[in-house]
Amino acid sequence: MMLPDVHQQACHGDQCNYFSGMVGSGKLKKRKLRLATAQVPVSLGRKDIIMAEEPSEEKGPPALKFELEKETELRFEVDSAQSVQLELLSGMAEIFGTELTRNKRFTFDAGCKVAVFTWHGCSVMLSGEPEVAYVSKDTPMLLYLNIHTALEQMRRQAEKEDERGPRVMVVGPTDVGKSTLCRLLLNYAVRVGRRPTYVELDVGQGNVSIPGTMGALYIERPADVEEGFSVQAPLVYHFGSTTPGTNIKLYNKLTSRLAEVFNQRCEVNRRASISGCVMNTCGWVKGSGYHALVHAASAFEVDVVVVLDQERIYNELKRDLPHFVRTVLLPKSGGVVERSKDFRRECRDERIREYFYGYRGSFYPHAYDVRFSDVKIYKVGAPAIPDSCLPLGMSQEDNQLKLVPVTPGRDMVHHLLSVSTADSTDENIVETSVAGFIVVTSVDPERQVFTVLSPAPRPLPKGILLIMDIRFMDLK
Repeated sequence: MMLPDVHQQACHGDQCNYFSGMVGSGKLKKRKLRLATAQVPVSLGRKDIIMAEEPSEEKGPPALKFELEKETELRFEVDSAQSVQLELLSGMAEIFGTELTRNKRFTFDAGCKVAVFTWHGCSVMLSGEPEVAYVSKDTPMLLYLNIHTALEQMRRQAEKEDERGPRVMVVGPTDVGKSTLCRLLLNYAVRVGRRPTYVELDVGQGNVSIPGTMGALYIERPADVEEGFSVQAPLVYHFGSTTPGTNIKLYNKLTSRLAEVFNQRCEVNRRASISGCVMNTCGWVKGSGYHALVHAASAFEVDVVVVLDQERIYNELKRDLPHFVRTVLLPKSGGVVERSKDFRRECRDERIREYFYGYRGSFYPHAYDVRFSDVKIYKVGAPAIPDSCLPLGMSQEDNQLKLVPVTPGRDMVHHLLSVSTADSTDENIVETSVAGFIVVTSVDPERQVFTVLSPAPRPLPKGILLIMDIRFMDLK
């Protein structure tokens, strides 16, 4: 199957080869898989846009009704301190690959940026006051659907030949829609009966867990329209920062560890192996960030790299990756919005708050004291020191993976701590997954205790804690 070059039109019928090679089970094979007529997974969703205002039955802002033609999408953004409700009145539509249920109201809170796409035409109602709402005919959804169709053909080929399915890496700078494309491809795969693995390498977002972590999630059902994917049993590793550049050696080490664990799962789970994985990456694409992308592609032995909106990265990856890796450049959606640093920080805080309090405050976390003597706290990575001060034969990089003991003190307040699953310091703690997270709310040196906020009641499951650079202040 051959993914189209830079601006190739979407394929129809049997006229397009969509990836011309793949690697499976360590063997290189030349394959030509023809793209069949683009198959919409289950039922997916233009009528020229007729926008009409209808007064709401109750007092409040008027409701907006939109008539969408086939292959168009309604884009809207929710302002801060507002919420907007969406209802599908007729036809079929989806949000990032998840089908909407007719006559059910979906609520989107402050800061949400949503695209309602329809393949066949639909009628929707918006209640509330969105910051902006408009209908667009200019959408790359057909190209994205072709990617899904090509990947599904690779999975069917893998089933026939008893090999592994496609492994896809989505790359691009910040704010081009990488996470959205990952979600869409995963949803489409699940809707045709696959069980792909979502690999999160973007430590700044934490879609699988919280910011400052890397992880993987076995996807068994489409993402919820409001809440996203169910994260009941993710595999999560502690990184400790929202920027890979703070410890690039640790970042690459954890990438390799994730690939190793994923390969082990594929060996024992045939369905996971055939379904493959979709990898989301950081928006840091220059210098060491680019080298980290190449390392991730190598570690996971990716078959397909989808580059969003960056021709330079596309050409560099075409040059540096093996010939059997299919690299394709796709445009970003016109609905993608650039996010400010403040907005990113708010999103990170909200993600952490959701971990402790649940979606829209549905959980009640526990607060309790932990004795200094009951735990051992470490920071991964020693501070940089001049090369002349290093022991003979030791490099600066060696310090990046070193565990540095941390003495509990008042400077720990508001810091997040990862609870390692390691039983003792004899284990490789850096490459050991974490069981969960707590946040320090106060420290009492005189009593030798610190108070934590925890999603589970006492006691802590393990006594080895890893401190993050990330702070969380519970102000709401």
